[in-house]
Amino acid sequence: MSLTDALATPAGELPDAAQIAALVDHFYDRIQVHPQLGPIFNAFVHDWPAHKQLLTSFWCSVILREGSYRGNPMAAHFNRGIHTEHFVQWLALWRETADALLSPAQAVVVHEYANRIGRSLRYGLGLPEPRADVVHLEVLGDAGSRGPRPRLPRGGQA
Repeated sequence: MSLTDALATPAGELPDAAQIAALVDHFYDRIQVHPQLGPIFNAFVHDWPAHKQLLTSFWCSVILREGSYRGNPMAAHFNRGIHTEHFVQWLALWRETADALLSPAQAVVVHEYANRIGRSLRYGLGLPEPRADVVHLEVLGDAGSRGPRPRLPRGGQA
């Protein structure tokens, strides 16, 4: 399914709060044991259930526009020893987990949100973009297209 098709789906086909909670739970279980990401996260997260709850709130606020998240993602990632390659690994693991747990349309939407948030965080942290020869990030639309990006669906809107 293409991103355009996924974005044209009704808001009811977005992942619901329970699906987002399951995605966050499974994803961060995988993060904790990841050889490169685990040591970074485990050094700063001392209460995984509370962290998962916070991040479920974050993703529900992003995807469903719940407005329940209270936090500062940029500050949470500052001075943590994070490099561009960590973002690449995080996004790959997020993509794998979303693909395994969500419908194709839902997975494409959460991939795009994660790509946009990752790009913003990398920019805010002053990190370079990943090299194209190192990682293949999903390109929106036609690979050669530089046209406007499609709008992501908002929770509660068709």
